Formats: sequence, structure tokens, C-alpha cells
Amino acid sequence: MSNVEIKELQSEKEITEAFPVMKQLRSHLDQDTYLALVIEAKKIDSYHLFALYDQEDIVAVTGFKPMITLYYGRFVWVCDLVTQSEHRSKGYGERLLSFVHEWTKEHDYEAVALSSGLQRTEAHRFYEERMDYNKASYVFKKVIE
Repeated sequence: MSNVEIKELQSEKEITEAFPVMKQLRSHLDQDTYLALVIEAKKIDSYHLFALYDQEDIVAVTGFKPMITLYYGRFVWVCDLVTQSEHRSKGYGERLLSFVHEWTKEHDYEAVALSSGLQRTEAHRFYEERMDYNKASYVFKKVIE
């Protein structure tokens, strides 16, 4: 991992270049919807999108936003974290999530929180065993039509 770089994605071109990796996590999105949502989230919701590059190729992506709630206080919510399938178990996810921890501390936030789909048992093991996260709650969702 000597040629690894983490960079915030700002331009539409950079954001779009991360889509093939993000698509592995957010398979319900097409590229245009993804781009529109990222741009809106960056503008309205302080969303940050970072990519981990190895040899100039994007191999992992994370999107997060700083938040304040009465439950967590000042914290960073990880909305998205994905490593390209052929590059998993090489330490990229750990490196990128550790970067989020550093960003959190540098910006005076107190914690990092995320949710993970019930079916993602390997991810749960990664968060709990490798990254020392605790299960804090269940997340519930209701689609409003």
C-alpha cells in the first residue's frame, strides 16, 4: 500500500469516476441519480465523499457527514463505505475508515456512527472485531409514499 492516497472528490468528473465502486454498495442507483444525489448532499447536507486511490485507481470510497443529535452529540455519520470487490481484505476499508476517524477528531467531533444492512455479516465482523465498533441500536426505515 505504498502508493495509496486518500482524496476528497469535488468535481463532477471525480465524483463520477467513483461511481463504479459505489455501485457495488448502492446497486439501486444509476450514474445520473448518484451524481445528482451526491451534489445535492454536498450542497445541502455537508456530505463529504473521499476515495482511496492505489496506483491512481479508485479502490475504495466513503461518504460521510458531520451531524449533531441529542443521542450522539457531535458525531460523523458514515453514509457509505465500500471497497471494490476484487480489492477487499487488503486493508483498504480499514485505512479509509481510520481516515474518517482522524477527520472526525481533527474537526472536533466526538464519535463516528454508521448503519450496516442486516445481511452484511462480513461487514459487521469488520466493524466489531477489526475496527472496535459497538452495536448501539437498530435502524428502522419507513418509506413515505
